[in-house]
Order: sequence, then C-alpha cells, then structure tokens
Amino acid sequence: MRPALKTLDATYRARAVPAGSARYWSWLFAASRARQPLLGIYALLAEWHALMDPASEHTAAQIKLAWWQEEIRRLTAGVPVHPIGVYLASLPRAAQVDFSTLAPAIDAAVVESNGAPLERADELEPHARALRAPLLVLASRLVAEELDDAALGECAQALAVAEYLSRATRDYRREVRLGRVPFPVDDLLAAGIDNTDLRAEHAPQPLQDYLAQLRQRAREHYENAAGALAIEHRSQLRHLLVLAALGLKHLSARAPSVSSTGVKDLLLAWSTARRS
Repeated sequence: MRPALKTLDATYRARAVPAGSARYWSWLFAASRARQPLLGIYALLAEWHALMDPASEHTAAQIKLAWWQEEIRRLTAGVPVHPIGVYLASLPRAAQVDFSTLAPAIDAAVVESNGAPLERADELEPHARALRAPLLVLASRLVAEELDDAALGECAQALAVAEYLSRATRDYRREVRLGRVPFPVDDLLAAGIDNTDLRAEHAPQPLQDYLAQLRQRAREHYENAAGALAIEHRSQLRHLLVLAALGLKHLSARAPSVSSTGVKDLLLAWSTARRS
C-alpha cells in the first residue's frame, strides 16, 4: 500500500518556495495536483543549491553532498531517511517514477561544489542541464502519467541551461571573489578575459561583449523552453512555463529584488499560467 502523504516541515517549505521568487510563483500558479510534487523537488533543489554556494564551507558541503548521493540511492530503493526524501516517497505517484534519474543532478552538484572551472566551452551546457533538468523532469512525472517525454526533456533542459547562464552572468563577480569561475576557461582565454577583468567593478568591453553573448543564449533557451510543450500538456505543466516567463523577464536585470518586482512578477506568472 502507498504510504500516507507526509507533511513537509515549515523550514523546508520556506526554503523551497521563498516568497516572491520564481519558484514561489511557479508553485503558486501550478496545476493543483502539481503543487505537492513541486514543493518536494524545489525543497531538494534548495538544499543542494545551498551546498553548491561558493560561500559554503567546502569540506562540510562535500560531506553533505556525498550523504545526499547515498540518500538518492535510498530514495530509489524506497527507504529514504531525510524528511524531504520521506515526503517525496509518500507522493501519490512516487511508485510510478524512477528516482535514480536524480543521480546525475547530485553528481553534477558535487562537481560544482568542487570549484574547479569548466575547461571547455562544450562542457557548459551538459553541466548546466545535469544540475537541474533531472529535477524538473521528475517533478513533472510526479504530476502526470501520459507526457511527451521528448518535449518535457527539451523544455527542462532548455530551462536548466537558461537559468545557469542567467545566474552566471548576473552573479559572476561574487563567485569569482569567492574563488569560483562559472565560465569555461577556453571561452575566457579566447575573449582575452582574465581574473582582473572578472573582479572589476565595471566590466571591461571584452567581458561586456562576452556576457551579452551568454545572455542572448539564455534568452534563446528560455524561448525554446516556453515553446517546447505540446498544447495538450501546457496546462498541467504550466509551472515550467511560469519559470521560463519569469526567467526571461529577469534576464537583463542586474539583481532583481523581490520588493521592486513582486507585483509585476505576480501578474506575469498569473497571466502565463492562465494562457496555458
């Protein structure tokens, strides 16, 4: 028999969908049956992102991420011990999905936490996809049975790459000052960009041009994500469309603040969900 649905602790809920964030609006305006799976997957995402943050103590983060690798194996076997894992295992469709598909995401999180920069430009998008796409796909599979797997994968992968590029172009200076470079080394060398440029308060022209190229790539990925889903699946997967719409809106913002964008984000999320 399927276990009764567990309640996710308020602390994990708050981290999963912080008020005013893109995750919050995508959860709030999701199809009703999608909200419970999204809450669990977003909680998992929040825990892992905190451990990947370059401000985290490296050794402790590595130990915790290794523990999470084991927890995904336990979750796959149906015996999770973490409250988030227990919650996910209690979801109505938990027995119909393969939680081992999360393994590439936690493995990529370990790589990200190690802090070594990507060496080649062709490594960037696969790494970005691995970090988040499996979580978005699994959340959607926990919602519905009959989905177009190819379209769902295309949407989730495009969102994952767009989010990575958007975050990297917005937060690169903080990451560099904390010892992590989010861009491929060969890209930077080809563009004549060095650490001094990345740390500079005002980006020199070669760096501005490079960041503009990445933002354009992110924009294209957000647009591809929004157009990937078939009409018949858009309503039940509208949380993905909301993420794409808000990501595209925030792409050019230096550091979007909840206070200044809250009402506009609410309206955009609501109208996107309604149109789906």
